[in-house]
Amino acid sequence: MAEIAKFVNRNAQQITPNMVARVMRDLPMWKAEFTQINAPKYPHLIDQLEFLADAVEDCFEGIYRDLPYVALAEAVFALMYTHKQVGIIPDFIPSAGHADDSSVVRAVLIQNKQHFQLYAAHQGRDWHLITSQP
Repeated sequence: MAEIAKFVNRNAQQITPNMVARVMRDLPMWKAEFTQINAPKYPHLIDQLEFLADAVEDCFEGIYRDLPYVALAEAVFALMYTHKQVGIIPDFIPSAGHADDSSVVRAVLIQNKQHFQLYAAHQGRDWHLITSQP
């Protein structure tokens, strides 16, 4: 997981406010796309992506202002990475295609656990249902 965390950190540093705005424009379509992910080995992935997308939306729209920019940038990177579908492991590879997506999302959740727990509480969501498990 350490290498994935480094990968996330390195790429999240490249996220600019303009990139966040572009992601926001496409996020409704991506959220619908994420619900169609077929990854039975990663049962939490869809809920985790929805959670990160909601956090990004709420921060961008000013509804939630307590998420540090680094956590926001990492969440944006995870959403962009998952949307891309051709990452470290292309999504079309049976049974392994979403392993990298799940690892990237989990790294974001684990590295920012304290901040995302507070966001979940603010939203009235049970953090344990979001989890950082695969």
